[in-house]
Amino acid sequence: MSNYANLPAPSPEQGLNRYLQEIRRFPMLEPEEEYMLAKAWVDRQDSGAAHRLVTSHLRLAAKIAMGYRGYGLPQAEVISEANVGLMQAVRRFDPERGFRLATYAMWWIRASIQEYILRSWSLVKLGTTSAQKKLFFNLRKAKARIGALEDGDLHPDKVKRIASDLGVTEDEVISMNRRISGGDASLNSLVGGADGDSSTEWQDWLEDEDADQAAAYEDMDELQVRRELLAEALTVLNEREQDILTQRRLQDQSVTLETLSGQYGVSRERVRQIEVRAFEKLQRRVTELAREKGILS
Repeated sequence: MSNYANLPAPSPEQGLNRYLQEIRRFPMLEPEEEYMLAKAWVDRQDSGAAHRLVTSHLRLAAKIAMGYRGYGLPQAEVISEANVGLMQAVRRFDPERGFRLATYAMWWIRASIQEYILRSWSLVKLGTTSAQKKLFFNLRKAKARIGALEDGDLHPDKVKRIASDLGVTEDEVISMNRRISGGDASLNSLVGGADGDSSTEWQDWLEDEDADQAAAYEDMDELQVRRELLAEALTVLNEREQDILTQRRLQDQSVTLETLSGQYGVSRERVRQIEVRAFEKLQRRVTELAREKGILS
């Protein structure tokens, strides 16, 4: 992936406005085009195809990165970490698994940003629990949901509600709020465009039409939701279907049809048919569960 050296990179000297203008020149990909580029990378390690996949999703990475303002860290560095996560997603993306790159990449992007923030925040590195880390990354959303927009300490009633919603103690809410309060900028803030137009908002620069599937999960712990849906949906498959699908599609190193043919004493074509049927059943069940839980409309 040597072409990644040619990616636009945000920097304090360049200015964020200029970077956002630059990444808007990369076009969004149609599903068929994205699939062919992803296949070219998987099958032939085509670095040019990988480069196009990355550049077409730089706006998605920037949009997610802007959701992590207010931690006292340079925004250019947060966006750079988001781009690292995006590149990791492209390296590992399998177009045969039935979803778009944007859906897959958002977890890698968020994970990369969160790891960077946790490395950079000395207060967080001093041995927090998983619940405290969840609080660290979800406090501002929780405050927004209940209209707790004031600066300084929270009202005791709001502290109590947030603690209940996020499964932490009231003291932890108070302490964390004091650590991270202040400094947020609105996505509706006006920025200067390339033609001097001062009526453009931040969110106008960050729009990414490929990220529609990510929006449904915006206010959730996406990775946990996905794991829970998958685990529950797998129960619709019998033991053989689960094993074949797992070995073929749900682990890093896919097992060959020939190997599975030997394990089960059937032809390679029969293994392939079981795999395809199991995947279709799994997709249907995931969709059903997502609708039942209100994740999909």
